[in-house]
Amino acid sequence: MKNSSTNATQFSIGMDLGDKRSRICVMDAEEKIITEGWVTTIKTAMRRRFSDFPRARVVIEASTHSAWVSRVLEECGHEAVVANPREVGRKYLSKTKKNDKTDARTLAHLGLVSEFFLAPIKHRSPSCQADLTVIRARDALMKSRTQLINHARTTVKGTGERLPKCTADAFSRKVLPHIPCELKAALVPVVELVGTITAEIKEYDKKVEVLCQKKYPETEVLRRIPGVGALTSLAFILTLEDPKRFRKSRQVGAFVGLVPRQHDTGESSPQLRITKAGNDYLRRLLVTSSQYILGFYGEDCDLKRHGERISAQGGKAAKRRAVVAVARKLSVLLHLLWRTGQVYEPFHSATQSRKAS
Repeated sequence: MKNSSTNATQFSIGMDLGDKRSRICVMDAEEKIITEGWVTTIKTAMRRRFSDFPRARVVIEASTHSAWVSRVLEECGHEAVVANPREVGRKYLSKTKKNDKTDARTLAHLGLVSEFFLAPIKHRSPSCQADLTVIRARDALMKSRTQLINHARTTVKGTGERLPKCTADAFSRKVLPHIPCELKAALVPVVELVGTITAEIKEYDKKVEVLCQKKYPETEVLRRIPGVGALTSLAFILTLEDPKRFRKSRQVGAFVGLVPRQHDTGESSPQLRITKAGNDYLRRLLVTSSQYILGFYGEDCDLKRHGERISAQGGKAAKRRAVVAVARKLSVLLHLLWRTGQVYEPFHSATQSRKAS
């Protein structure tokens, strides 16, 4: 069945994006290949190739380049469809004969049928993406600092000594006197670099606060939940961008990959791990917030009680399930508060139960 919006265009183009050059396949409405070739994956080459081409539907997969490529294609007057690689790759792209040529042809074919098969995604606006880059840069520094700290501790451990326990923020101040003399030449620069990175991370924290206060004041509603700070609330809003993109708040849990996989066959319904689909960074932040809520300093609330009921089943597996379950409920609650502007109620479920009785 041909898609009605596709019939308004004369061609369907599949483009398999590469880092240096991308393979294209141009197909007409009768599924006949008109031309195939390559285009350099830079803006000037893309504009030169597509600016004078008749309006077409161009299908690409979500990737590092897909955001700017889709914007360039739309500027040239084309319909850009960004397909979900998880869905398209798993269902339609060949696993035994996979190459740029066949992938481009497959994407061109899919452009002639319903968008349902493409599971299209929508990229964030350039402004939103730029703000999200601030958070991403901070995360990159955090990972680098962790690797350097682990390197220093492991190296000293190999000499039979130990560096004192301390927070990452205090690492550069507290461990210098404890570095063995024979390792000072190698490790002192590493420890000093940790201190520099820590200072930069604090600068990024200030930038996050400024973004929350001046550009995204709606984060204030989300930060009323204990365990949800400026970073998590801002990342949540920037990742989703528009609360109206989800008809129901429950859909957010699936969007961030916190729902179990399903593989039911007949009477068999095995319990599987979560999908881990969607944004990995936001999922990590939600899990971190969940761990705080369930931890010693977490305040009593519906979320904590929900996790404790699951954790009470016993064992490490139950505790892990509790963390994921609370993170999933937290994502739903964050979206609900953002969409409605309601004030956070720690015991909303208990209040509703009393009203019902």
